[in-house]
Amino acid sequence: MDDQEANSGENQHLLRYSRHLLLEELDIDGQARLGAACVLVVGVGGLGSPVALYLAAAGVGHITLIDDDTVDLTNLQRQIAHTTARVGQRKVDSAAAAMQAINPDITVETVAERADADRLDRLIAAADLVVDCCDNFSTRHAINRACVIHRKPLVAGAAIRFDGQLSVYDLRNDQSPCYACVFPLDAEVEETQCSVLGVFAPVVGTIGTLQAHEALKLLAGIGTSLAGRLLMFDGLATTFDHVKVARDPHCAVCADRKNPALSLALAPGAAPKNLY
Repeated sequence: MDDQEANSGENQHLLRYSRHLLLEELDIDGQARLGAACVLVVGVGGLGSPVALYLAAAGVGHITLIDDDTVDLTNLQRQIAHTTARVGQRKVDSAAAAMQAINPDITVETVAERADADRLDRLIAAADLVVDCCDNFSTRHAINRACVIHRKPLVAGAAIRFDGQLSVYDLRNDQSPCYACVFPLDAEVEETQCSVLGVFAPVVGTIGTLQAHEALKLLAGIGTSLAGRLLMFDGLATTFDHVKVARDPHCAVCADRKNPALSLALAPGAAPKNLY
């Protein structure tokens, strides 16, 4: 590559991310941190679609997608990474095509397999940050356990019907709760699926976009994350609310971490609602 080609490539890079570079909180250093980052996205359905597209557009350098499902016609009402022409394709391949079309300069790795504990342990160990966009309770807990072991920040979201919620579990910080502190392993949970109860299409877009928002802030090292707070969205009323959450010193997953908080603290009169 000669100097002219190198200069042209650099100019294109600066132009692509120019609106980020104008933000003094982000600037060149923050954008460089995004470019050097490796993120694991678990699930590329309703939540994972906006997450994957925004991380790609923002220039996150290496994004790994894991999902063993294929694109179905019923997905297209809300899963915006996929298209009618890609019905029947593996979701990871469909999403990767959409991401590369937006930003060919990033690396997208696809894993078209079920996110079991062993596979998650390997993938999470190699990631800088994990975004949980899956749709079942057991996988969420497997993701959380691996994030606790490897001390990786986790951005977890969920949505069903007109309701959504998300939080950040920053497991690099010994004071931060893990997912199991808020939604214990032994809690009685009734699994709910979009195929049974339905979901309002923009709700998954709202929560997924906010997951990408939190992930990018953490990677760039800017702002204040949702760690210690559970954000809840009521799509019918179009309102947001939040409860404060802290470490559970008796948590079955993370109790062995240093300096546990004294209690699981919730805002007065509020309690987290499990959407799964």
